[in-house]
Amino acid sequence: MENSSIRVAQLLRYGLDTGILHEDDEIFARNLLLDALGLDSYEAPESQVEVPPLPEILEALMDDAAARGVLEPDSVVFRDLFDARLMNCLLPRPSEVRRRFAEFISVDVKKSTDWFYKFSQDSNYIRRDRVVRDRKWKTPSDYGEIDITINLSKPEKDPRAIAAALHVKHSDYPACQLCKEAEGYAGRVNYPGRLSHRLIPVTLNGEPWFFQYSPYTYYNEHAIVLSAEHRPMVVSHAGMQRLLDFVRQFPHYFVGSNADLPIVGGSILTHDHFQGGNYQFAMDQAPAEWSFSLQRFPNVEGAAIKWPMSVLRLRSNDPVELAAAGSHILEQWRSYSDPELDILAFSRATPHNTITPIARRDGEVYVLDLVLRNNRTTDERPLGIFHPRPAYHHIKKENIGLIEVMGLAVLPARLKDELESVAECLLDGSDPLDNPAAAAHAEWILELRARYTRFDPETIRTLLEAETGKVFVGVLEDAGVFKRDEAGQAGLRRFAEHCDQ
Repeated sequence: MENSSIRVAQLLRYGLDTGILHEDDEIFARNLLLDALGLDSYEAPESQVEVPPLPEILEALMDDAAARGVLEPDSVVFRDLFDARLMNCLLPRPSEVRRRFAEFISVDVKKSTDWFYKFSQDSNYIRRDRVVRDRKWKTPSDYGEIDITINLSKPEKDPRAIAAALHVKHSDYPACQLCKEAEGYAGRVNYPGRLSHRLIPVTLNGEPWFFQYSPYTYYNEHAIVLSAEHRPMVVSHAGMQRLLDFVRQFPHYFVGSNADLPIVGGSILTHDHFQGGNYQFAMDQAPAEWSFSLQRFPNVEGAAIKWPMSVLRLRSNDPVELAAAGSHILEQWRSYSDPELDILAFSRATPHNTITPIARRDGEVYVLDLVLRNNRTTDERPLGIFHPRPAYHHIKKENIGLIEVMGLAVLPARLKDELESVAECLLDGSDPLDNPAAAAHAEWILELRARYTRFDPETIRTLLEAETGKVFVGVLEDAGVFKRDEAGQAGLRRFAEHCDQ
């Protein structure tokens, strides 16, 4: 009991020190914690407790709860549900969070997002201890410095959680993980706990939306902006208006939408949402290669930029005209075909063309990047013609979504161990087919051996990071509908001219 009381006192002190818990609410929060932990009494420490790192406090409380049968079964998934319940005991209700956000934004919009981002971390909704596990580096390329990350922050489900999920009664509540109804939801084995989750309401183009941060922070202040209504993703004129309205209100952030078709879209197409944040990607800095005009939109400047994917950049001081110009290009692209370049808008009645739109501010100028996408497949390329080629699947096989489009690779966790095995094969000359973790990279290893005369243990990690980055640049070039060669760029010019007819 004494040890449990000390840990409870430490968690309360953590809440007070970070500001997520008000001193008037300390006793109330303590009693909530005792109830969650299955304790009916509390022994106050004789002196002020020292506060260790939050994960250490939570792990100790959960170890004790598991030993007493309160946390059952004791696995990663159920621990995540349980520690979210503990943290919620410290947190203010959504109305108080929104009131404080409004106070900050009335003074300085950046202070409001600074505060909310720190709150989302201090509440453990963003798990700092997991985010720091992600392996990150930058790779120089012809298109600027490309960001690479191996995502290690999402926990793997253990066998007990998988088995338990088979016996969970089907539920459509919340309808998806992006629904506003997720705020404060306790979670279940097949739905993450959201008790420590808080949303900030925003109005975009006259419509109710919400703003939050991603629990898996791939870049600084990785935000998610979601519709109050559960409805499918749609790239449209209204969507571009909402993007531009968001950067009007939050000028230090970018915001973008995944494409609205399978293969070229994001992982969640069932709920209309955007992603944004306070980060500058390589694509933001890509220079214009040639310009074009749209006579119907005289206050909009157009340019094609130097980027592995096909991007038309529009700039204007007038967000209304800019959204209309972006919508015009979208409408033209939806029905545009260039058979010589394998670009077909339809297969019978199935549409293939869409756009990944991204908005940001450059001082007083609004910028709208339109990334042209096509999701057509063939028997030879069942995952997509404009998708990473099979030779790249050992590094990246998944869809190329908004974040990757802008130049940040989100690579699977398996690569952490696999790249170490690749390094071993290169250093000792062993056959990668004899190493299960390196076998998928066998052809790549042969290519590297052909290009390099020797491998140094001191530099092998840096070399593999650079080579992984080169593969990802190739992935982006594969996703480009108009290739970077002469024929492809001529095709992009034809499309830009088509938009001005």
